[in-house]
Amino acid sequence: MRPFPFASRRTALALAAAGTLLAAGPAFAQGAWPNKPVRIVVPFAPGGTTDILARAVAPELSKALGQQFIVDNRAGAGGNVGAEIVAKSPNDGYTLLMGTVGTHGINRALYPKLPFDPIKDFAPITLVAAVPNVMEMNVDKAKALNINNVADFVKYAKANPGKLNMASSGSGTSIHLAGELFKTMTGSFMTHIPYRGSGPALLDLVGGNADVMFDNLPSSMQQIKAGKLKALAVTSAQRSPALPDVPTVEEAGGPALKGYEASSWFGLLAPAGTSPEIVNRIQQEVAKSLGTAAIKEKMMAQGAIPSGNTPAEFAKLIDSEHAKWAKVVKASGAKVD
Repeated sequence: MRPFPFASRRTALALAAAGTLLAAGPAFAQGAWPNKPVRIVVPFAPGGTTDILARAVAPELSKALGQQFIVDNRAGAGGNVGAEIVAKSPNDGYTLLMGTVGTHGINRALYPKLPFDPIKDFAPITLVAAVPNVMEMNVDKAKALNINNVADFVKYAKANPGKLNMASSGSGTSIHLAGELFKTMTGSFMTHIPYRGSGPALLDLVGGNADVMFDNLPSSMQQIKAGKLKALAVTSAQRSPALPDVPTVEEAGGPALKGYEASSWFGLLAPAGTSPEIVNRIQQEVAKSLGTAAIKEKMMAQGAIPSGNTPAEFAKLIDSEHAKWAKVVKASGAKVD
Protein backbone atom coordinates (compact mmCIF):
# COMPACT_ATOMS: atom_id res chain seq x y z
CA MET A 1 0.00 0.00 0.00
CA ARG A 2 1.29 3.51 -0.83
CA PRO A 3 1.51 5.96 2.13
CA PHE A 4 -0.62 8.61 0.40
CA PRO A 5 -3.07 6.69 -1.82
CA PHE A 6 -5.13 9.75 -2.74
CA ALA A 7 -2.37 12.35 -3.02
CA SER A 8 0.17 13.27 -5.64
CA ARG A 9 3.88 12.96 -4.95
CA ARG A 10 4.14 16.80 -4.68
CA THR A 11 1.32 16.87 -2.09
CA ALA A 12 2.98 14.09 -0.12
CA LEU A 13 6.26 16.00 -0.01
CA ALA A 14 4.47 19.19 1.10
CA LEU A 15 2.72 17.33 3.92
CA ALA A 16 5.98 15.79 5.02
CA ALA A 17 7.65 19.21 5.08
CA ALA A 18 4.80 20.65 7.15
CA GLY A 19 5.20 17.83 9.64
CA THR A 20 8.89 18.63 9.96
CA LEU A 21 8.10 22.29 10.70
CA LEU A 22 5.59 21.35 13.38
CA ALA A 23 8.03 18.95 14.98
CA ALA A 24 10.67 21.67 15.08
CA GLY A 25 8.49 23.73 17.44
CA PRO A 26 7.20 27.31 17.58
CA ALA A 27 10.62 28.99 17.50
CA PHE A 28 11.43 27.47 14.08
CA ALA A 29 7.97 28.16 12.68
CA GLN A 30 8.09 31.81 13.76
CA GLY A 31 11.56 32.47 12.37
CA ALA A 32 14.89 32.94 14.06
CA TRP A 33 15.06 35.20 17.13
CA PRO A 34 15.27 38.16 17.04
CA ASN A 35 13.25 39.16 14.00
CA LYS A 36 11.89 42.42 15.50
CA PRO A 37 13.05 45.01 18.09
CA VAL A 38 13.62 43.87 21.69
CA ARG A 39 12.53 46.00 24.65
CA ILE A 40 14.67 46.37 27.79
CA VAL A 41 12.43 47.66 30.59
CA VAL A 42 14.22 49.87 33.11
CA PRO A 43 12.06 50.06 36.26
CA PHE A 44 13.32 53.53 37.21
CA ALA A 45 13.40 57.01 35.69
CA PRO A 46 16.16 58.03 33.25
CA GLY A 47 19.48 59.20 34.66
CA GLY A 48 20.10 56.57 37.33
CA THR A 49 22.56 53.68 37.27
CA THR A 50 19.94 51.15 36.11
CA ASP A 51 19.25 53.37 33.10
CA ILE A 52 22.94 54.06 32.45
CA LEU A 53 23.81 50.35 32.37
CA ALA A 54 20.83 49.44 30.19
CA ARG A 55 21.83 52.11 27.69
CA ALA A 56 25.41 50.81 27.74
CA VAL A 57 24.49 47.23 26.78
CA ALA A 58 21.53 47.96 24.46
CA PRO A 59 23.57 49.24 21.49
CA GLU A 60 26.06 46.39 21.91
CA LEU A 61 23.23 43.85 21.69
CA SER A 62 21.77 45.70 18.71
CA LYS A 63 25.07 45.44 16.84
CA ALA A 64 25.61 41.79 17.74
CA LEU A 65 22.08 40.53 17.03
CA GLY A 66 20.97 42.74 14.14
CA GLN A 67 17.83 44.16 15.79
CA GLN A 68 17.22 47.26 17.88
CA PHE A 69 17.29 46.83 21.65
CA ILE A 70 15.17 49.70 22.97
CA VAL A 71 15.31 51.00 26.55
CA ASP A 72 11.85 51.62 28.03
CA ASN A 73 11.72 53.44 31.40
CA ARG A 74 8.76 52.34 33.53
CA ALA A 75 9.29 53.81 37.00
CA GLY A 76 7.26 53.35 40.15
CA ALA A 77 6.91 51.46 43.45
CA GLY A 78 10.62 50.88 44.02
CA GLY A 79 11.00 49.16 40.64
CA ASN A 80 7.93 46.95 41.04
CA VAL A 81 5.95 48.60 38.23
CA GLY A 82 8.53 47.79 35.57
CA ALA A 83 9.29 44.35 37.00
CA GLU A 84 5.59 43.42 36.91
CA ILE A 85 5.35 44.47 33.25
CA VAL A 86 8.13 42.06 32.33
CA ALA A 87 6.90 39.25 34.59
CA LYS A 88 3.54 39.34 32.78
CA SER A 89 4.95 39.72 29.25
CA PRO A 90 5.14 36.86 26.72
CA ASN A 91 8.22 34.70 27.19
CA ASP A 92 9.29 35.09 23.57
CA GLY A 93 12.55 36.97 24.15
CA TYR A 94 11.23 40.38 23.09
CA THR A 95 10.78 41.90 26.57
CA LEU A 96 13.65 41.95 29.06
CA LEU A 97 14.19 43.60 32.45
CA MET A 98 17.22 45.40 33.79
CA GLY A 99 16.64 44.10 37.30
CA THR A 100 18.32 45.35 40.44
CA VAL A 101 19.13 44.32 43.97
CA GLY A 102 15.89 46.15 44.82
CA THR A 103 13.55 44.34 42.45
CA HIS A 104 15.16 40.93 42.96
CA GLY A 105 16.84 41.07 46.36
CA ILE A 106 15.06 43.53 48.65
CA ASN A 107 11.44 44.04 47.66
CA ARG A 108 10.09 40.64 48.58
CA ALA A 109 11.14 41.28 52.20
CA LEU A 110 10.02 44.90 52.21
CA TYR A 111 6.63 44.82 50.49
CA PRO A 112 3.83 42.83 52.18
CA LYS A 113 2.50 41.72 48.79
CA LEU A 114 4.19 41.84 45.40
CA PRO A 115 2.32 41.54 42.07
CA PHE A 116 5.00 39.11 40.88
CA ASP A 117 7.39 36.50 42.27
CA PRO A 118 11.01 37.60 41.74
CA ILE A 119 12.16 33.98 41.61
CA LYS A 120 9.39 32.03 39.86
CA ASP A 121 8.37 34.68 37.33
CA PHE A 122 11.80 35.37 35.83
CA ALA A 123 14.59 33.65 33.96
CA PRO A 124 17.95 35.16 35.04
CA ILE A 125 20.21 35.97 32.08
CA THR A 126 23.34 37.65 33.43
CA LEU A 127 24.68 40.04 36.04
CA VAL A 128 25.71 43.18 34.15
CA ALA A 129 27.56 45.01 36.93
CA ALA A 130 27.99 45.41 40.67
CA VAL A 131 28.48 48.87 42.15
CA PRO A 132 29.06 50.46 45.55
CA ASN A 133 26.74 53.18 46.75
CA VAL A 134 28.19 56.51 47.80
CA MET A 135 27.11 58.55 50.82
CA GLU A 136 27.02 62.10 49.50
CA MET A 137 25.75 65.52 50.49
CA ASN A 138 24.72 68.71 48.83
CA VAL A 139 28.08 70.50 48.90
CA ASP A 140 26.68 73.85 50.11
CA LYS A 141 24.68 72.19 52.89
CA ALA A 142 27.75 70.26 54.05
CA LYS A 143 29.79 73.45 54.13
CA ALA A 144 27.10 75.41 55.97
CA LEU A 145 26.78 72.70 58.62
CA ASN A 146 30.55 72.15 58.84
CA ILE A 147 30.19 68.49 57.88
CA ASN A 148 33.48 67.26 56.43
CA ASN A 149 33.25 63.52 57.04
CA VAL A 150 31.02 60.70 58.28
CA ALA A 151 31.84 61.39 61.94
CA ASP A 152 30.73 65.03 61.56
CA PHE A 153 27.55 63.87 59.83
CA VAL A 154 26.63 61.40 62.57
CA LYS A 155 27.28 63.99 65.27
CA TYR A 156 25.01 66.55 63.57
CA ALA A 157 22.27 64.07 62.68
CA LYS A 158 22.06 62.72 66.23
CA ALA A 159 21.99 66.22 67.70
CA ASN A 160 19.36 67.40 65.20
CA PRO A 161 16.95 64.52 64.53
CA GLY A 162 14.75 65.11 61.48
CA LYS A 163 16.54 68.27 60.33
CA LEU A 164 18.29 66.42 57.52
CA ASN A 165 16.35 64.78 54.71
CA MET A 166 17.54 61.73 52.82
CA ALA A 167 16.71 61.34 49.13
CA SER A 168 16.44 57.94 47.46
CA SER A 169 15.49 56.44 44.11
CA GLY A 170 12.37 54.92 45.67
CA SER A 171 11.16 53.08 48.72
CA GLY A 172 12.86 49.73 49.11
CA THR A 173 15.72 50.38 46.69
CA SER A 174 19.30 49.68 47.73
CA ILE A 175 19.77 53.45 47.97
CA HIS A 176 16.94 53.67 50.52
CA LEU A 177 18.06 50.58 52.45
CA ALA A 178 21.68 51.77 52.61
CA GLY A 179 20.43 54.89 54.37
CA GLU A 180 18.10 52.97 56.66
CA LEU A 181 20.92 50.66 57.71
CA PHE A 182 23.10 53.70 58.42
CA LYS A 183 20.35 55.25 60.56
CA THR A 184 19.87 52.04 62.53
CA MET A 185 23.56 51.49 63.23
CA THR A 186 24.21 55.12 64.26
CA GLY A 187 20.96 55.77 66.11
CA SER A 188 20.31 58.82 63.94
CA PHE A 189 17.16 59.98 62.19
CA MET A 190 16.71 61.56 58.76
CA THR A 191 13.45 62.12 56.91
CA HIS A 192 13.24 59.83 53.89
CA ILE A 193 12.12 61.36 50.59
CA PRO A 194 11.56 58.70 47.88
CA TYR A 195 11.75 59.67 44.19
CA ARG A 196 10.97 57.72 41.00
CA GLY A 197 14.64 57.09 40.28
CA SER A 198 18.14 58.40 40.98
CA GLY A 199 17.91 61.01 38.21
CA PRO A 200 15.16 63.14 39.81
CA ALA A 201 16.61 62.61 43.30
CA LEU A 202 20.03 63.83 42.17
CA LEU A 203 18.51 66.94 40.62
CA ASP A 204 17.03 67.88 43.98
CA LEU A 205 20.22 66.98 45.84
CA VAL A 206 22.35 69.19 43.58
CA GLY A 207 19.67 71.90 43.67
CA GLY A 208 19.64 72.00 47.47
CA ASN A 209 16.17 70.54 48.03
CA ALA A 210 17.66 67.35 49.50
CA ASP A 211 20.53 67.01 51.95
CA VAL A 212 22.02 63.53 51.70
CA MET A 213 21.76 60.45 49.49
CA PHE A 214 23.29 56.96 49.38
CA ASP A 215 23.31 56.81 45.59
CA ASN A 216 24.71 54.19 43.24
CA LEU A 217 28.16 55.50 42.37
CA PRO A 218 27.90 55.56 38.53
CA SER A 219 24.92 57.92 38.47
CA SER A 220 26.62 60.35 40.89
CA MET A 221 30.18 60.20 39.61
CA GLN A 222 29.87 63.16 37.22
CA GLN A 223 28.43 65.44 39.89
CA ILE A 224 31.07 64.37 42.41
CA LYS A 225 33.89 65.01 39.93
CA ALA A 226 32.37 68.40 39.09
CA GLY A 227 32.42 69.38 42.77
CA LYS A 228 28.64 69.69 43.00
CA LEU A 229 28.29 66.82 45.49
CA LYS A 230 30.50 65.97 48.45
CA ALA A 231 31.33 62.26 48.71
CA LEU A 232 31.64 61.32 52.39
CA ALA A 233 32.11 57.56 51.98
CA VAL A 234 31.40 54.53 49.81
CA THR A 235 29.13 51.81 51.17
CA SER A 236 31.15 48.81 49.95
CA ALA A 237 33.48 46.70 52.08
CA GLN A 238 36.51 48.06 50.17
CA ARG A 239 37.26 51.45 48.67
CA SER A 240 36.24 52.00 45.06
CA PRO A 241 39.08 52.23 42.50
CA ALA A 242 37.04 55.02 40.88
CA LEU A 243 37.26 57.12 44.10
CA PRO A 244 40.37 55.81 45.84
CA ASP A 245 40.61 58.76 48.25
CA VAL A 246 37.07 58.31 49.57
CA PRO A 247 36.91 55.99 52.61
CA THR A 248 34.35 53.28 53.23
CA VAL A 249 31.52 53.97 55.67
CA GLU A 250 33.08 51.43 58.02
CA GLU A 251 36.49 53.14 57.86
CA ALA A 252 35.09 56.62 58.42
CA GLY A 253 32.34 55.82 60.88
CA GLY A 254 34.15 54.29 63.82
CA PRO A 255 32.93 51.39 66.03
CA ALA A 256 29.21 52.10 65.50
CA LEU A 257 29.53 51.37 61.78
CA LYS A 258 31.80 48.32 61.97
CA GLY A 259 30.61 45.76 59.41
CA TYR A 260 28.52 48.26 57.44
CA GLU A 261 28.21 47.17 53.79
CA ALA A 262 25.42 47.84 51.29
CA SER A 263 26.38 47.43 47.65
CA SER A 264 24.12 47.23 44.59
CA TRP A 265 23.92 45.11 41.46
CA PHE A 266 22.13 45.18 38.11
CA GLY A 267 21.34 42.37 35.71
CA LEU A 268 19.21 41.27 32.77
CA LEU A 269 16.25 38.95 33.25
CA ALA A 270 13.51 37.58 30.98
CA PRO A 271 10.02 36.28 31.76
CA ALA A 272 10.01 32.73 33.13
CA GLY A 273 9.84 30.08 30.42
CA THR A 274 11.92 32.02 27.91
CA SER A 275 13.85 29.64 25.67
CA PRO A 276 17.26 28.66 27.13
CA GLU A 277 18.72 29.24 23.66
CA ILE A 278 17.60 32.88 23.74
CA VAL A 279 18.75 33.35 27.34
CA ASN A 280 22.18 31.88 26.59
CA ARG A 281 22.59 33.91 23.40
CA ILE A 282 21.91 37.19 25.22
CA GLN A 283 24.27 36.22 28.06
CA GLN A 284 27.06 35.36 25.64
CA GLU A 285 26.74 38.65 23.76
CA VAL A 286 26.57 40.73 26.95
CA ALA A 287 29.63 38.94 28.37
CA LYS A 288 31.48 39.53 25.11
CA SER A 289 30.72 43.27 25.10
CA LEU A 290 31.56 43.70 28.80
CA GLY A 291 34.91 42.05 28.13
CA THR A 292 35.97 44.65 25.57
CA ALA A 293 38.49 47.20 26.79
CA ALA A 294 36.34 50.20 25.83
CA ILE A 295 33.20 49.10 27.73
CA LYS A 296 35.14 47.71 30.68
CA GLU A 297 37.20 50.87 31.16
CA LYS A 298 34.16 53.12 30.78
CA MET A 299 32.18 51.20 33.42
CA MET A 300 35.05 50.99 35.90
CA ALA A 301 35.73 54.72 35.53
CA GLN A 302 32.13 55.29 36.66
CA GLY A 303 32.55 52.96 39.63
CA ALA A 304 30.81 49.88 38.18
CA ILE A 305 32.44 46.44 38.11
CA PRO A 306 31.30 44.60 34.94
CA SER A 307 30.35 40.91 35.15
CA GLY A 308 28.58 38.96 32.39
CA ASN A 309 28.28 35.75 34.44
CA THR A 310 26.18 32.72 33.44
CA PRO A 311 22.42 32.39 34.03
CA ALA A 312 23.09 29.74 36.71
CA GLU A 313 25.59 31.98 38.51
CA PHE A 314 23.21 34.93 38.38
CA ALA A 315 20.35 32.79 39.73
CA LYS A 316 22.56 31.72 42.65
CA LEU A 317 23.38 35.37 43.42
CA ILE A 318 19.69 36.30 43.44
CA ASP A 319 18.91 33.49 45.89
CA SER A 320 21.67 34.59 48.26
CA GLU A 321 20.63 38.25 48.05
CA HIS A 322 17.08 37.43 49.13
CA ALA A 323 18.42 35.93 52.35
CA LYS A 324 20.88 38.77 52.98
CA TRP A 325 18.49 41.65 52.44
CA ALA A 326 15.64 40.07 54.39
CA LYS A 327 17.91 40.32 57.44
CA VAL A 328 18.83 43.93 56.63
CA VAL A 329 15.18 44.93 56.21
CA LYS A 330 14.25 43.31 59.52
CA ALA A 331 17.21 44.81 61.40
CA SER A 332 16.68 48.31 59.98
CA GLY A 333 12.94 48.36 60.54
CA ALA A 334 12.55 49.86 57.06
CA LYS A 335 9.00 50.16 55.78
CA VAL A 336 7.41 51.16 52.51
CA ASP A 337 6.29 54.78 52.76
